[in-house]
Amino acid sequence: MAAVMKQLEVQIMGQSYLLGCPEGGDGRLLEAVERVDTAMCKIRDAGKVKARDRIAVLAALNLAFDVAERSVPVIHAPVFAAADPTSAGTADGMSRTDDVRLASLLVRLDSALGDDGRLL
Repeated sequence: MAAVMKQLEVQIMGQSYLLGCPEGGDGRLLEAVERVDTAMCKIRDAGKVKARDRIAVLAALNLAFDVAERSVPVIHAPVFAAADPTSAGTADGMSRTDDVRLASLLVRLDSALGDDGRLL
């Protein structure tokens, strides 16, 4: 017997998407949508990247990096440190550490891509 899939309409960066969701998975899907929307809006609002596809790629990379970082035990200082060790969260829920990590990731991506594939 096939699993029942329901459909949820969600908004990501102001655009509607109709997503399939297994029964009982609403909460997890909505949480994932919120994370993606927040990450994409933060990149868009920084004003350096305008193309939706590039914003999506940067957000995906940032989220994937966060997942990978959580799965590896930390035995040394973090690679990305906040400029201010007393950094507090911002109104959008992102900390200064997140801002520094995102900026560092953008620099690393641009360096890896070279001039021909610059994201910014």
